[in-house]
Amino acid sequence: MQKITLDAKVLFDFDKAVLKPEGKAAIDSMVVGKLKDVQKLEVVLVTGHTDRIGTQAYNQKLSERRADAVRDYLVSKGVDKAKIETLGMGKTQPLPNVKCEMTATKELIACLAPNRRVEVQVKGESTRR
Repeated sequence: MQKITLDAKVLFDFDKAVLKPEGKAAIDSMVVGKLKDVQKLEVVLVTGHTDRIGTQAYNQKLSERRADAVRDYLVSKGVDKAKIETLGMGKTQPLPNVKCEMTATKELIACLAPNRRVEVQVKGESTRR
């Protein structure tokens, strides 16, 4: 299974789940482009993540909406919806190397940016080139 991590800063604005143009371009190059090399696609797992700002319930829903937005975009690019599973992790899986101790909101939002991400895992048989 190949795992591709997409930076939510590129995909979405802070606290949003609407794909930005540069997010669509990143998905095109990093995911859709690679799917062309997969002969027998078994599953595409799309997992949304948020930072720690906000409640767990709110972040859970936001992470699900982000995963759904990526799924819907993949479907619009021809990926079979039945092969895509989405999952939202909320703020439960922060990256271990992201250490943010500041209290100013703007700086904290910037520091926590790597935790706001969508991971795409593709399982299938790839063709050798």
